[in-house]
Amino acid sequence: MIDPGDPGLKGRRLLLVEDDYLIAADLTRTLERLGAEVLGPAGSVEDALDLLATANGRLDGAVLDINLGDEQVFPVADALMAQDAPFVFVTGYDAVVIPEAYGAAPRLEKPVDRGLLLRTLRGAGLR
Repeated sequence: MIDPGDPGLKGRRLLLVEDDYLIAADLTRTLERLGAEVLGPAGSVEDALDLLATANGRLDGAVLDINLGDEQVFPVADALMAQDAPFVFVTGYDAVVIPEAYGAAPRLEKPVDRGLLLRTLRGAGLR
């Protein structure tokens, strides 16, 4: 449960990378209800990197699915790390599939609770 007086993610700009339409729509609604401006959702690494390039550094963080069809999201995670932008993995995969280089990134299991997502984004150092 989120306190009604909690500002949530108001004024935050978040990249969403998720290839499943229904999950992407649900996460978009969740983030928007928390007050965030959502970039995406992007369903591929290429689309996500394009959105990052057009964000002009105006990005507060990201929510990333690991498996995007036949590719994995790690090049996007690398680009976010280069920009010092925090991110959270939201996935159905166990932590063992996450390479050590991303071990510090929080991982939430799908389906994700709205309050837990908010707390995790804040804990990840959301700008």
